[in-house]
Amino acid sequence: MAFTKTASVLGSPVVYRLNPNAKRYTLKDNGFTETNSGNFQLIRPLDATPQNKTGFKLKVTVTSDLSSFKMSVTTANGLKAVNIFKDASHEMNQEKFYFLMDGMISRGLFEKVE
Repeated sequence: MAFTKTASVLGSPVVYRLNPNAKRYTLKDNGFTETNSGNFQLIRPLDATPQNKTGFKLKVTVTSDLSSFKMSVTTANGLKAVNIFKDASHEMNQEKFYFLMDGMISRGLFEKVE
């Protein structure tokens, strides 16, 4: 998956973009870690119990110059993208995804694209 100015997870109707006012320290304050290549990455579980190691994960990676990003919901090992919006059995995962993204929007990291 390539870095883009706007992104959405597989199956989601909502598209996000980076807030132009987002800074490096804002990313770090919100749980992003700097990778070896200088990018910023956030990995958060989408399960009710964070100790569950077999659930889906939200992965967001922002480029080092904060110009573009990519995001996906993956399997527990992080290798395969998953569509949590295709059936009602993943409703709790959908709610947790939207909760995490709304939190990042309120902190000035992302914006919804209309």
